[in-house]
Amino acid sequence: MSDHHGHDHTPPADLGPAFRWAVGLNVSYVIVEATAGFMTGSLALLADAAHNLTDVAGLLIAWGAAVLAKRAGTASYTFGYGRATILAAMFNAIAILIGVVVVVWEAAHRFQTVVEVPGLTILVVALIGIAVNTASALLFLKARKGDLNANGAFLHMAADAAVSGAVVLAAAGIMLTGWHWLDSAVAIAVSVLIAFTAWGLLRDSLRLGLDGVPEGIDRQAVATWIGDQPGVSNVHDLHIWALSTTRTALAAHVVWQGTDADGFLDHVADELEHDFGIGHVTLQLESTPCQRAGACLAT
Repeated sequence: MSDHHGHDHTPPADLGPAFRWAVGLNVSYVIVEATAGFMTGSLALLADAAHNLTDVAGLLIAWGAAVLAKRAGTASYTFGYGRATILAAMFNAIAILIGVVVVVWEAAHRFQTVVEVPGLTILVVALIGIAVNTASALLFLKARKGDLNANGAFLHMAADAAVSGAVVLAAAGIMLTGWHWLDSAVAIAVSVLIAFTAWGLLRDSLRLGLDGVPEGIDRQAVATWIGDQPGVSNVHDLHIWALSTTRTALAAHVVWQGTDADGFLDHVADELEHDFGIGHVTLQLESTPCQRAGACLAT
């Protein structure tokens, strides 16, 4: 017997307004920061502006993915377009890493030819950046825990806030000591820290893209829970994977002896969603142990 019970009671949060505000704020700030960077010759400001520009692109990609994820499945894409959110998170991470390489490369060259920069101007612009990026990050704070795509947007904005904070410190240091090389040093230091954050996002998105079990779900615990249900003697061919950054699916073969198949399936699907966050459940019920060699070991 093969039965399919999908439960997706909690739709993903509507991130449209968050993306709209974040894109608007960051586009405005990129213009201000880039202008100030060119006028003052500050590498830290130009690096931050370039990084903010990649963030705008990343936000637009993530926004588009969130919109696609809401579309219903079609004959060709039966699960819908939810995986676009995974790809968006991956592109976000790659964009951050590329930006880091560019900044470090340019900063390294600046050590050979130190450029004098006006600390006060840099300080004021960077303080504006902290406000803009912190506000943008807060827009995604609530949704980031259950959505890798939203988490990618949050990390982008939080990273930029950190960069702006470091630029403030560099500007203050330049004003107090006259050490203009602090501009390049801070740019490199912050870029390295951002790289570690981006690597974690890339690792998580690759995991979901390769159909790995989503972070936070214990596959063995799920198998044990299903196996402990009344009438179940064996669970095999158990697969858990991500349909998007917010939706998780499960498919399994279950050897079950009972009389109320619909009641059993409803109970299991509801509990898997409630206890493990798995909202799309497909179970194939079997009345006799599987005979296919190598494929039917208890999970």
